[in-house]
Amino acid sequence: MYIDDLIAVIDGKLLTQKVKNAVKIENVYICDLLSWVMSHAQKGDAWITVLTNVNVPAVAMLTDVACVIIPEGIDVEELTLRKANENEITIISTKYSAFEICKKIIKSMDNN
Repeated sequence: MYIDDLIAVIDGKLLTQKVKNAVKIENVYICDLLSWVMSHAQKGDAWITVLTNVNVPAVAMLTDVACVIIPEGIDVEELTLRKANENEITIISTKYSAFEICKKIIKSMDNN
């Protein structure tokens, strides 16, 4: 699944200007503890977190995740979006919970 596919599946809204659409998403990683994400997230993961501070783009860049998904329509700090854009980190927002996001992704993969 690619970023554009993911956005469609989770009824997402792209919050950043740049999209790494060429990266294929193979896994979803859910975690809000940044040190844990740094040691366990994998390249190409779609990372779901409720965190919205400026450290999120830095951890996304460090782990080389495909994108960051902010669930439940949580507002993202402007500085976070600016840093994400500067570093070509894709941040997507959706109204769904982390559980609902995963259900939608799994369902879409089962249909393919």
